[in-house]
Amino acid sequence: MMQLHISPSMRSITISSSKVAARHISYRTLFHTILILAFLLPFVFILTALVTLEGANKCSSIDCLGRRLGPRLLGRVDDSERLARDFFKILNEASTQDIPDGLKLPDSFNHLVSDTKNNHYDPKTFALLLRAMMEKFERDIRQTKFAELTNKHFAASSIPKGIHCLSLRLTDEYSSNAHARRQLPSPERLPLLSDNAHHHFILSTDNILAASVVVSSAVQSSSNPERIVFHIITDKKTYAGMHSWFALNSVDPAIVEVRGVHQFDWLTRENVPVLEALESHNGLMNYYHGSHVAGANLSETTPRRFASRLQSRSPKYISLLNHLRIYIPELFPNLDKVVFLDDDVVVQRDLAPLWDVDLGGKVNGAVETCHGEDASVMSKRLRNYFNFSHPHIAKHLNPEECAWAYGMNVFDLKAWRKTNIRETYHSWLRENLKSNLTMWKLGTLPPALIAFKGHVHVIDSSWHMLGLGYQSQTNVESIRKAAVIHYNGQSKPWLEIGFEHLRPFWTKYVNYSNDFIKNCHILE
Repeated sequence: MMQLHISPSMRSITISSSKVAARHISYRTLFHTILILAFLLPFVFILTALVTLEGANKCSSIDCLGRRLGPRLLGRVDDSERLARDFFKILNEASTQDIPDGLKLPDSFNHLVSDTKNNHYDPKTFALLLRAMMEKFERDIRQTKFAELTNKHFAASSIPKGIHCLSLRLTDEYSSNAHARRQLPSPERLPLLSDNAHHHFILSTDNILAASVVVSSAVQSSSNPERIVFHIITDKKTYAGMHSWFALNSVDPAIVEVRGVHQFDWLTRENVPVLEALESHNGLMNYYHGSHVAGANLSETTPRRFASRLQSRSPKYISLLNHLRIYIPELFPNLDKVVFLDDDVVVQRDLAPLWDVDLGGKVNGAVETCHGEDASVMSKRLRNYFNFSHPHIAKHLNPEECAWAYGMNVFDLKAWRKTNIRETYHSWLRENLKSNLTMWKLGTLPPALIAFKGHVHVIDSSWHMLGLGYQSQTNVESIRKAAVIHYNGQSKPWLEIGFEHLRPFWTKYVNYSNDFIKNCHILE
């Protein structure tokens, strides 16, 4: 039996047993022992907790726990940590070492492992081969991406077989069917073409199918379609087919007029000298119709920049139809206010209220594109369109100035005729031609951003939603709420490269029961 005896002087403690001689322990010794234990126990507790979290709870013996705690208490690391440290050292060495020319690389990681095993590669050789393989795969992916962008550019610039078929069949119908040649509009409605009590829309296009969707969607979305007048301008080769379509597919009570550029007396070489230069300039023809990859240093550009460069080289940018919008006041001298629409839009809401918008003496009612929910679409400023390293651009423009969008614009033609917008537009086009297109690359918007400076009235962004031709992540709910949705970009809804989930907003206005549409297998 163990006994504990405390001395009367309180200076010692005696522990005795019937079988063991008594032991005398001083208070000082006991105090020091307790103090040391109080200091060490927290550290033991923390280390034990760490071991437990790392899986030491799977140990089945004190010996196992000791093997885990021992190296830590002695300041040592286990083999796994040392292995990791050696591995990182080898990788660092491999990242700085030059890859030998002509090094034969395995086709896959499994082949690399097999080669390492069969050839007894050391870790450094393995790491170097792994780095070389990864760099090769990155180059291959990059080249594939550039090839994809180039192919997409050509797909976007080409005419789908079905649309080409539609134009040919309708042109043939124009020559053989008197009803397809009937006057548009009928003689008794001709005065309405210049009646400013009506709502006049202007559409410039050589795409018959796209034009039919724009007109149909606007008429079906209107609460007063009898007040709608569409002025469609097309080129000479498409005129017969375009006229046939709207002669055979009435949109009554709305009015449609189809005119070819050859039917406007005002469009002479004297009035559009810059556009003649655009179409005949050798450097310009090579830029838009030549090789889009030759001379491009793909190693020094990103896929996104390359895609933007390809888009800016679309041949439509030197088409007269694309520049006609700058001549609207002269082409329609009797009209006071019009809404201009691009052919890749869909109208989802009645646009009549646009004629009641007070532009405050400004010429162009447009949506700004420098702020909005979708940053990839609504983040455009002048720096996105112009080369500010060019001294002439840097002198006259502010790179942070907000841009605006073409595609759905309200034009006050009475105010426009009092300005020098057309002259400014021509002047800057000439300057860009003289500079060999070093001031800007992208089409008709850049010179318009300059020419309309000080003449733009900002309208609410809900009137015009952009980006459906290049932003696949467009919010569907926002699309449904927009008055006009715009498939600007390469992925047009009538092309196979169009986004499938965004296409139905456009195809709902395609008349698939029409014999011409069916026989040409449009979008099948």
